[in-house]
Amino acid sequence: MKTTLYPLKFKPILKDKIWGGPKLRDVLGKNASDKAGESWEISSVEGDISIVQNGFLTGNSLQELAEIYMGDLLGDSIYDRFGMEFPLLIKFIDAADFLSVQVHPDDVLARERHNSYGKTEMWYIVESDKGQLNVGFNRELNKEQYLQYLKGGSLKEILNYIPVAPGDIYYMPAGRVHAIGPGVLLAEIQQTSDVTYRIYDWDRKDDQGNPRELHTELALDAIDFNFHSSYKTEYRPLDNNTVTAVDSPFFTTGVIHLDKPVEKDFNLIDSFVIYLCMEGAAGITYREGEVELIKKGETVLIPAELKNLAIVPTEATTLLEVYIK
Repeated sequence: MKTTLYPLKFKPILKDKIWGGPKLRDVLGKNASDKAGESWEISSVEGDISIVQNGFLTGNSLQELAEIYMGDLLGDSIYDRFGMEFPLLIKFIDAADFLSVQVHPDDVLARERHNSYGKTEMWYIVESDKGQLNVGFNRELNKEQYLQYLKGGSLKEILNYIPVAPGDIYYMPAGRVHAIGPGVLLAEIQQTSDVTYRIYDWDRKDDQGNPRELHTELALDAIDFNFHSSYKTEYRPLDNNTVTAVDSPFFTTGVIHLDKPVEKDFNLIDSFVIYLCMEGAAGITYREGEVELIKKGETVLIPAELKNLAIVPTEATTLLEVYIK
């Protein structure tokens, strides 16, 4: 008989980056260096599979759990669609410098070229020191015009720069050109895929003095050249209620501001649920009063079999709630 599941925490997978900084350590409490760019909170990407760090399943991998618990962990419909490959990759990212300007293919292109899922993602801004993002282009363009700017060394002129503040959300469908700028600490929710096409890297050199590889030709067929007057995802927070900010085929994300306990009922959701704590701390109460704590910078995976929870904040708390419809 399978043992009953519980809210799961995983060991963060930390990645130093040329553009990384100290905030994953200093703000989010990770055991990270001062050049840490990413903390992969939940991952089933090959070579970077998350390992449980709480409860009796400590030391087991996410893949092992999916194999043993199947629909009890993932939700029956999720398991039917994705099998043992956990469908979302959850990260925190700290940019002390600009990340490369990049684009991701959609499911069709990624399957054809890389036997992978595409990469649609979203960002929630945790902190911003006058930080900015590059999201899309700042004018109408076609492929030929884009190539003229790229080959002429003036791509920076057509990128759309947006100053950001904590609580801002940006949804990034596959195909949208983007980069995170210095001073931004954010949470990223994305499809499980590590396929990235780098189109510009600010003329940087690596440790050996070489420019990093660009994927100009691969990116061309992936880029969405459509211009939008606004790229920000608008939502209106409501105290002690889940407000849906992103509702896509790939994931649904709600924002919850809490200052008192709330009850959660997931009987109509056939999916795991992920909580990311953006601010504050809370206890997640389940079954017969068992409690798992979550604090700023932490991520908890709620198995699909746990349908009723209470979230009890110990201070003013902001959580992201993520699942798949």
